[in-house]
Amino acid sequence: MPLDPSSAPQPFLRALFDRAVEAADPMRRLPTFLPEKPKGRVVVVGAGKASARMAEAVEAQWGLCEGLVITRYGHGRPCRGIEIVEAAHPVPDAAGLAASARMLALLESLGEGDFVLALISGGASALLVAPAEGVSLGEKQAVNAALLASGAPIDQMNTLRKHLSRVKGGQLAAAAYPARMLTLMISDVPGDDPALIGSGPTVGDHSSAADARAVLARWQIALPSSVRAALARPTGVLAPDDTRLMRVQNRIIAAPMQSLAAAGEMARKAGCEVQVLGDAIEGEARVVAAEQAARALGSARARGAPPLVLLSGGELTVTRTGAGVGGPNAEFCLALAIALKAAPNIYALACDTDGVDGAAEVAGALIGPETLARARAAGRDPATALAENDAHGFFAAIGAQIVTGPTLTNVNDFRAILVCAP
Repeated sequence: MPLDPSSAPQPFLRALFDRAVEAADPMRRLPTFLPEKPKGRVVVVGAGKASARMAEAVEAQWGLCEGLVITRYGHGRPCRGIEIVEAAHPVPDAAGLAASARMLALLESLGEGDFVLALISGGASALLVAPAEGVSLGEKQAVNAALLASGAPIDQMNTLRKHLSRVKGGQLAAAAYPARMLTLMISDVPGDDPALIGSGPTVGDHSSAADARAVLARWQIALPSSVRAALARPTGVLAPDDTRLMRVQNRIIAAPMQSLAAAGEMARKAGCEVQVLGDAIEGEARVVAAEQAARALGSARARGAPPLVLLSGGELTVTRTGAGVGGPNAEFCLALAIALKAAPNIYALACDTDGVDGAAEVAGALIGPETLARARAAGRDPATALAENDAHGFFAAIGAQIVTGPTLTNVNDFRAILVCAP
């Protein structure tokens, strides 16, 4: 029996999230976009938190395949021919470095008659790591850590990452040239720009090293002199019209709006009114929370009216000023609970669809009218937790975290606010 949003609001919100994740499962999405297996040598490569699941889906259709895919620790899947390597995310490590070098060598061995299937999803920016000349792994790790703490939006982060890499910004495709390449992508970026998904390893880019230097200045990111020196030289990022990209096709197989639509359909079938606020919302988590709290408070339901569900996606950011543990979805929920001030009949969920909110093995959190009272009973002050960026610690203390484990997909943030009638 379907859940009733009014009598079981929080389980209902969790069911909406599960439906959104299910809609982006590569096993469901990928077969529609996969052609017949080409004749001759076929190599499968990939990177991202969903890439191993994508590889599993490929082998389910094509059978035994040759290749190498890099995914996050704990996100591996069983494949018969495609090698799955697990590495660190969001800060790269030596395992990712070594696997990326092997992938480049594999692609560089191919010729005009060969075919490459590339599988790219969110997380590839950290997992596919080949630092630019003169930049060490340790320095690349420092860049990623500084970017994650800066509050910079994903397009700015990836612009810098591309120009400090030998694999991003079309350079993976360049390594495979003149082989033909089809890239299948799962989008985790606002606007679904293929050049931003995983920092576009098979997509050209108009940005320059000067643009990357501007990111450093705009977000006040301090870096070693060797990294700045690398950005003073011409980088390997390919222009979109580069000849080496002429034999590449890039296709998005799953995106945030599809998951929001699936959750919205489920909510409507449960008798709810649904408003989709957008699938590409960006900004500071606490600022967006305040805006959506105001909208929810202004949407109070009259007695007997159907519940209202406000859905949104995108990628929120957190500028870290405290020493706590908390990703953007948990911080959104914490700031939302504070702004709602225990308003009756309003519940919310915010989770990352990959099951990892920030760097924690937690997808996100749930809130309701009782959240602040439960926090007080547990001896936790919401304002202090927010100031310390400790949303995960806050929700762990009151038992309101959502822990899914690896979902094996990634279409970024999913937020749902439920406003019920009294």
